[in-house]
Amino acid sequence: MTGLATIIGATGFVGRRLLARLGAAGWDTYAPAKGDKSLFGRDMGVVFYCAGLTADYDRRPFDTVDAHASLVSELVRAGRFEQLIYLSSTRLYDGQAAPMVDETTPLVFDPADPRRTYDLSKALGENITLTRAEGRGAVARLANVFDWALESPGFLSQWLIEAARTRDLHLDSTPHVVRDYIRLDDVVSALIAMAERSARGVVNVASGELTGNGEIANLFLKAGWRVTFSGDASPPVPPRVDVARLRALGVAPTPVKDVVRGYLEGLTA
Repeated sequence: MTGLATIIGATGFVGRRLLARLGAAGWDTYAPAKGDKSLFGRDMGVVFYCAGLTADYDRRPFDTVDAHASLVSELVRAGRFEQLIYLSSTRLYDGQAAPMVDETTPLVFDPADPRRTYDLSKALGENITLTRAEGRGAVARLANVFDWALESPGFLSQWLIEAARTRDLHLDSTPHVVRDYIRLDDVVSALIAMAERSARGVVNVASGELTGNGEIANLFLKAGWRVTFSGDASPPVPPRVDVARLRALGVAPTPVKDVVRGYLEGLTA
């Protein structure tokens, strides 16, 4: 399947790679500049809503709300799209008492917690997409996305980028942090599959496995790197995310350990 695709946030981490893949696959792509309101007056085809804030959301709460909810509200109101795929986050599950969650798990937030601005604004964006898009909306809840292209954000991304520069790594974290990691290319494959199969509702875009920093560090140690951590705290373990819906779309993310192992082999070859 190809057609017209509009990528909101095409200069960002996910949007940039998605734009390149869609173009290479023969899609007619449109990447409006930030603040370009003319997009609401044109046909948009399949909209991939990749706009958002991550690391600096707490410093920019009002921009966070605009990016996660206000703009998508305007887009849905205009209504000139075939399908809307809204990128959200599996961090919305954090704090759940259950050891495993799926797309039907009710989300629980404390509105008095200032750090919940990210979660609540993403949840509002999800709500608008799922309930106001006349059945044409879908949500992709992304786990911790990583890559090793320069300037890729995120802890593991920076870890991999630094490994190409030095064999002596000192990490500002703890070996006991546990996360679900998914490679950027697998995320892009998942988003395209959601478009090609006209997915509706919520899809967890994750590996479905939790991996600790210490486990990844062991791969580096075996490959000849030296790794130290700045702390030794044991933060709460997030719930494991069910990925049955993702696999039903034909997407099976590569386990993070296999990706890291292959990457390190490439650096030592």
